[in-house]
Amino acid sequence: MLTGVEYYQFILSFGVLGGISASLLFYPSIAAIGHWFNERRALATGIACTAGGLGGIAFPLIILYSAPHIGFGWSMRIIGFICTASCLAACFLIEKRLTPNRSGGSWIDLKALRDPKFGVTTLAVFCVEFACFIPYTYISSYAIHAGMGAESAYLLNTLLNAGAVLGRALPGYVADKYGVFNIMSITVIVCTVIIYGLWLTSGGNEAMIQAFTVLFGFWSGAAISLTPVCIGRVSETKDLGKRSGTAFCVSSFAGWAGIPIAGAILEANGGSYRGLILLTGGFYVATSIAFVGARGVTGGWRLKAVV
Repeated sequence: MLTGVEYYQFILSFGVLGGISASLLFYPSIAAIGHWFNERRALATGIACTAGGLGGIAFPLIILYSAPHIGFGWSMRIIGFICTASCLAACFLIEKRLTPNRSGGSWIDLKALRDPKFGVTTLAVFCVEFACFIPYTYISSYAIHAGMGAESAYLLNTLLNAGAVLGRALPGYVADKYGVFNIMSITVIVCTVIIYGLWLTSGGNEAMIQAFTVLFGFWSGAAISLTPVCIGRVSETKDLGKRSGTAFCVSSFAGWAGIPIAGAILEANGGSYRGLILLTGGFYVATSIAFVGARGVTGGWRLKAVV
């Protein structure tokens, strides 16, 4: 990426290669946790996922404060060194407990989508993957559009990820007690309220933008930490890796489409963010319905059921 001089080179190196690398690192690591934990699987997954939030705090700050002194290239190299050390540690620390289950294909099992519990859960994950990353991508540009300074707008990414650190760990702790589908349903409903209640109405109010950023970071954290646990809830442990791969392969198309579609709506509205925010909130409404439906299909419709 650092040696590229053309836009397509950046897309190939950071977009294509970076996306493939991140997927190969993240999803097997999360699936491995499910092999080792059962009763406290949500808490274990949540704690593991806090590292992503910590990186989201540290990396923007590294670029912001080091790039003016040592250049963008060396700032990215520092981040690369940190990632290399982390990946090397992961290679030695992550272990599998079960032998691979190769029945029904070695990578993904689309036939598993015929299982109503798994199929509806995958739909819910698809919806949240579509909506969740739109605020992460556009909150800084929205803040600049609303009149905030460039540095303050850039630092919103740090606030967002600071909220996500607790938002990935605490819901996991609660989910082990009260049910992962119950907590996931609550978090996406709250995200819907925050989007329509704060982001849509914030305008140029800097305090409201910052409040939305922190609150959305917290309540959206479960989209990263609890969705793998939801998949584990409707899967046998021996099938967890394959079913996780299947669900996230399907939902990856949502993550791939959500941000460009939001950008196209932004452009079509002449730079107004109202349509983008309504799209995000609308998909969170769909996500709420899907997770409540997945809860009902998985554990019944009784209100007090721990699902």
